[in-house]
Amino acid sequence: MNLVAAIETYVQRKRAEGLAYVSSASYLVALGRQIGNVPLGSVTAREILTFLDSPGASSGTWMVKYRLLRGFFDFWLARREIDALPMPVKRKISQQPFVRHVYARSEIRVLLKSARISQKATRSNIDSTTLRTFLIFLYATGALAGEALRLLIDDVDLKKGTVTIRGNRFNRSRTIPVSRDLMQVLRKHMLSRRRQGAQDHHLFLGKKETGINASNLVQTFQRLRRISGIRRHDDANFQPRMYDLRHTFAVHRIAGWIKHGADLNRMLPALAAYMGLTDLRSIERYLSLTPERFRTQLVKLSPRRGQKRWRDNCELMKFLSQLSDGSGHSHNAGASTPTTKTSHLLRRQG
Repeated sequence: MNLVAAIETYVQRKRAEGLAYVSSASYLVALGRQIGNVPLGSVTAREILTFLDSPGASSGTWMVKYRLLRGFFDFWLARREIDALPMPVKRKISQQPFVRHVYARSEIRVLLKSARISQKATRSNIDSTTLRTFLIFLYATGALAGEALRLLIDDVDLKKGTVTIRGNRFNRSRTIPVSRDLMQVLRKHMLSRRRQGAQDHHLFLGKKETGINASNLVQTFQRLRRISGIRRHDDANFQPRMYDLRHTFAVHRIAGWIKHGADLNRMLPALAAYMGLTDLRSIERYLSLTPERFRTQLVKLSPRRGQKRWRDNCELMKFLSQLSDGSGHSHNAGASTPTTKTSHLLRRQG
């Protein structure tokens, strides 16, 4: 079997398993293009190393590509298409801790304002208004992008002010209340869809009135982020992502609750359920996702393992009550619901 045919077969198998397999497939195709359509068994470790050491590749990218190729050749070794793995010696890379990004309100405003500019590109399949509405929905609910893409018109109950999110990654569905501000945004979005005569039942549609492709959405957001001038300056391996809007929602909610004296022992479980998380450990990590200048102090103040109540640590509670989203002021939000007000994001946005 030749390399190109092996790559095509492997990619098809992965996609048949339900994986999007977009970026991984692009790496494999690039490997085939660089080495050529040679017999699979003739690929050498030197050729693989040359591919891995491509100019400009970060250590993180090197490891991603290495694991991908290891899995690819393991697959064909198990099927006796090759006699040995043509993999070079694995690099020893010091792993930098992954730190999630929490957007400041000012950054979110810039993202929404820049949507019109970024979506002028003819290659974009998402119009600026839909993109803005989609991002507001993510920030105001903490939903996963995939959950939002799967939403149908019927999942939005304008009378009750609720949205039903179905089949998340744990195959659990949930119906969540949303703020009046967000409901107004969704009502306007749905009215616009009816005026356009859209037939597809998905809530968010591309320019061709079909569901939005997930990989295209990720590329669209990264272009928007670059145009907005939003980037990290802490030597992190990853620049801010669309997924970080979920973390931002959680951190901003917690900061708002603490400022208003809410009981975190009651609100954290509610927040976990609202976001579709399965246990408190998944939600407690957001207590450490604070602005960089606070992080060292917060680590010192974090409750010790085995301590039952977060509010038992008075120093921690005092510190968290002073947190802001980067603009110097805590969010103005009540303590009874996890939803985020969005009216402040829509001002001066047109």
